[in-house]
Amino acid sequence: MTSASTFDTTAVREGTAALATETAGIEWITDSRVERLSQDFYWFSPVLKRQLEHLRADAVARPRTEEEIVAVVAGCARRGLPITVRGSGTGNYGQCMPLHGGVILDLSAYNRLLRVEGGVGRAQAGIRMIDFDKQASPQGWELRCVPSTFRSATLGGLYGGGFGGVGSINYGPLASTGNVLGVRALTIEPEPRAVEVRAPEALLLHHVYGTNGIVLELEVALAPAHPWLEAIVCFDGFDAAIGFADALASAPGLVKKSVTLLAAPIPDLLLAATPLLKGAMTAGSHAVLVLVAEFAEAGLKQLVGEHGGAFTYRKTAAEVKASNRTIVEYTWNHTTLHAMKVDKSLTYIQSGFQAGRHVEQARALRERLGDEVLVHLEFIRTKEGAMNCSGLQLVRYRDDARLDEIMQIHRDAGVYIANPHVYRVEDGKQGQVNPDVVATKMRFDPAGLLNPGKLRGWELREQLMADAAAGRISLATLPRF
Repeated sequence: MTSASTFDTTAVREGTAALATETAGIEWITDSRVERLSQDFYWFSPVLKRQLEHLRADAVARPRTEEEIVAVVAGCARRGLPITVRGSGTGNYGQCMPLHGGVILDLSAYNRLLRVEGGVGRAQAGIRMIDFDKQASPQGWELRCVPSTFRSATLGGLYGGGFGGVGSINYGPLASTGNVLGVRALTIEPEPRAVEVRAPEALLLHHVYGTNGIVLELEVALAPAHPWLEAIVCFDGFDAAIGFADALASAPGLVKKSVTLLAAPIPDLLLAATPLLKGAMTAGSHAVLVLVAEFAEAGLKQLVGEHGGAFTYRKTAAEVKASNRTIVEYTWNHTTLHAMKVDKSLTYIQSGFQAGRHVEQARALRERLGDEVLVHLEFIRTKEGAMNCSGLQLVRYRDDARLDEIMQIHRDAGVYIANPHVYRVEDGKQGQVNPDVVATKMRFDPAGLLNPGKLRGWELREQLMADAAAGRISLATLPRF
């Protein structure tokens, strides 16, 4: 079996060139654009920037049909070429950056919405989420959660490397039961096969950076499409701001889509980053950015009054559409992007608080870490349904040792850290090797060609399978074909 350490650079480069010639009817990119298409937003992390900035594929294939995808994959399998699947490259951990060159499989042109029916949608993996919603909304539906990069990010990209986003306050992360119903995935063989995998097994291909199967189509549950009112509420004190954000997020009678807390001085950084926010936030304040259904505005106003906040921005759904601007693009990791334009020393961490203790934990950590760690919280439901918040805290980077220390301080306080400064699946969100993920890769990618070097468990596959055969570990029921 091929392993990440056995790829010959010259053979991969020559094999990629030969494949591009052999499949000349498919769009291949071999010019200077290859460098850009070999990257994502890895540079959010100073650690990953040092480790990954030199990486480059040998060529990019941009197929438009399943037949073209199969042709590229079959050619790679015959030649033993590494394949790295890419959507729009809006991830932050080097997920779509090739450690060993080879072929970038860009699925952004494989992008049709296949159907919307009865609250369920099915689409090709390369569809941009903004296009999905534009086509689904006339039927009264929209995606349950989207990242702040929804204009360019693809559905397959969110599935392969994302967690959740705007809408997770209602439906939890993408991996919550009922959000994803099934996927159509392709095996990496000289004669590739497309296999329908239903939930829960389909989740074994989720958030693994495209290391264990190529997802062609996704079938997802949808949410009712409401006209969303956008507002920003500012507070003089942090306690009042987080109290309001938590109360709004928890209010069962208020239909909402997003609640984001940006503690001071983050609003000042955003005001400095873009003139579009002039007048939208008060300098020196703690800001809460919210999306609620327009018919919920009265309840929103009531909570703002009860917590002593002040509206500094308000737009109806029609006004948002007419302006083609949305405050969603100042939430989630867009906050990090805008803040880094102003202060290049900033990086970030990703954290998960304990439901029921999240406000207490956030207050205690802010008090301990002060202005070194700037509080950015996204209120969401857990997979089990409890209201909670996830942090995308901005960190004034000093060095790697202090960054690790800050993450450990959070862990010691009972806050989970999904480390965004590592590029291997298990070292970030998962935290440990998942034998079922490895077993799925063995079925779909027996030669280990998909995004090699990103799945640590692949190097342990023989021991994991021996442990399973001996009954020392159990494996989930996997798709048989």
